[in-house]
This record gives sequence, C-alpha cells and structure tokens, in this order.
Amino acid sequence: MSHTHRPIIGIPCLVGIAYFARDDAWFPKIYGNVIDYLQAIEAAGGAPLLIHLTTNDDVLNTLYQQIDGLLLAGGEDIDPASYGAPRHPRLGNPDPLQDDVEIKLTRRALQDGKPILAICRGIQLLNVALGGTLYQDIPSEISGALNHNESTDQQDMRYLAHPIVIEPNSRLADLLGATEAMVNTVHHQALRDVAPALRVTACAPDGVIEAVEAGSSAWVVGVQCHPEMLWNGTDPRWARVFQAFVQAARG
Repeated sequence: MSHTHRPIIGIPCLVGIAYFARDDAWFPKIYGNVIDYLQAIEAAGGAPLLIHLTTNDDVLNTLYQQIDGLLLAGGEDIDPASYGAPRHPRLGNPDPLQDDVEIKLTRRALQDGKPILAICRGIQLLNVALGGTLYQDIPSEISGALNHNESTDQQDMRYLAHPIVIEPNSRLADLLGATEAMVNTVHHQALRDVAPALRVTACAPDGVIEAVEAGSSAWVVGVQCHPEMLWNGTDPRWARVFQAFVQAARG
C-alpha cells in the first residue's frame, strides 16, 4: 500500500501547566495548548512535530533538521527586549526562552527557504525576528482601536468579531478567494514597525495589521487571527491556508 508523503511541520511550544498572577489574582496558564494546530496540520496532509523549548542548541538543531516547514503558534506576549523597547505596564508574562527558540528557528527557516505559517503571536514573532517592532497594548497605544480581544470576551474563540480588508495581489486573497473576511480576534498586541522583508497584506478597519507575507517569493504567511479555530466550522476557507502551507513544505 502506498502512502502520500506527509511533510513534517515543526511547532515550537512548552507543554505543561503553570499559573500566573494578574490584577492580584491567579489564573491557570496552559502551555502548549496546540490541539487545534495539530488537527489543522493533520487534516491538511502534514505531520506535526512539537518542538519543546530548549537551551541546548545541538538538540534544537537536530529537531530543526527534521522539519519541512515551521508553524509559529499563538501564546504569551513577546519580551520587548527582543526589539529594543521598554516594558509597557500592561505587558503580559513573556517567556524569553520561547522568544529565543522561535527567533532562532524563524531566522534559520527563512535562510533555508522553509515555508512558515505564523499565527497570532506568531505573526508578531515573525516581525520581531526580522527587525520589526510591536504595539505592546492596543487599547492604550492605538487611539480608536477596535476591541481586538473580543473573541475572548465572548468566551468563544470561533466568534467572528470584525472584518479585515485583504490586498488583492496576495497569497491570502488568492487562498480565501476574497478581499474581505470576518475573523476571530484574541490579542492585545499588534505589529507596529513592519520588518523590511515583509509586506502588509491585510488590515482591520482601525488600521491594525492583520496579515503579512514575505516580500520575496518565499512561502511566508502571517495572520493575526486564529484560523486553526475557523477552518473546520466557522469559515472552511481557512483550510486552504493550511493546505497551501503543507503543500509548500512538501516541496
């Protein structure tokens, strides 16, 4: 029996449970809540490989050599030290090790021409890895901004909160077959100064950047929404993004 080759998609994450303090209360923090990413990659024809956060460069290099594509997933705020900025009072709880591991993997994948799909925190990490900066807190730094944490407030990660306008000449427009879409939204940070190697391909009505891609021919796509929560229900068109990513990784 013959089997279709499944490219290996690396997903950096820290698996475990911890607690963090905010506003004088303690909340559970789930590291590696990646089941939706795994299902999306498997359904698209890929084989996901979780890459744990390690300080051992030999281990990281060995894992990197196994992958055909890199998926940068959602997660905690990025440490502004990564882009030379002081901490905003409303910054969350960054994990410098996660930032370091993902920046290393991103830069190497770009150098080697491996495809990258960057989601939520991932689009921010991609921008930082290439020399861009971030708004650390949208409500206090962008006047008149929409509520970009509305899907969280609705307690439904699949809730379509606001529209985005997509550049016609972009991978995202081609894949979705549209220049507008409604998206879920679960973030309080956003791209500020866009890295020179990236171009903006979608924005929200308030101007917040919602998607980027590589300015070159490399398959690099970043989205601020969470398509892993949309492809199998709310908006099946997003399955095409995962399929195209996996196909690019197949080579």
